[in-house]
Amino acid sequence: MVDDFVPGRSRKRSALLAIAAGGLIAGTADLLQACILFGWDIPLSIAAGLVGKGAFGGGVAMYVLGVFLHFFIATSAAAVYYAASRWLGFMRENVVVCGLIFGAAVELVMRLVVLPLSALHARGPYELSDLIQGLLVHMVIVGLPISFSIRRFAR
Repeated sequence: MVDDFVPGRSRKRSALLAIAAGGLIAGTADLLQACILFGWDIPLSIAAGLVGKGAFGGGVAMYVLGVFLHFFIATSAAAVYYAASRWLGFMRENVVVCGLIFGAAVELVMRLVVLPLSALHARGPYELSDLIQGLLVHMVIVGLPISFSIRRFAR
């Protein structure tokens, strides 16, 4: 294909592939673990963060919205990691350490910024065990898949 030899398009494709792979893998793993630990209504809670408590009675449409929002957030996180890794080359080389740190940062941003600003206004106080569990889960299930995907697919 002629388009494969255009340098700008090849780089753009690899960036999109890296971001999509990282977002899809991290989003799937995170959503599955959340549903297993907390129940299969988790997507309704995610949708409620945008539309309020009415999402819990919204049926399939709200469930689909919650799943979409979850993958949007995971893909956005992958895009942030990709952008940062273009400036900070060590993020592509030290994927384990940087992925773990990034996963912890994602958890803290979600817990301390996104959730309090959501329609549910979820804010602490948080139990230490819940904070530690959230950090560890996001470090492994979100940070590592994103960092490895960026290193594997981005040029």
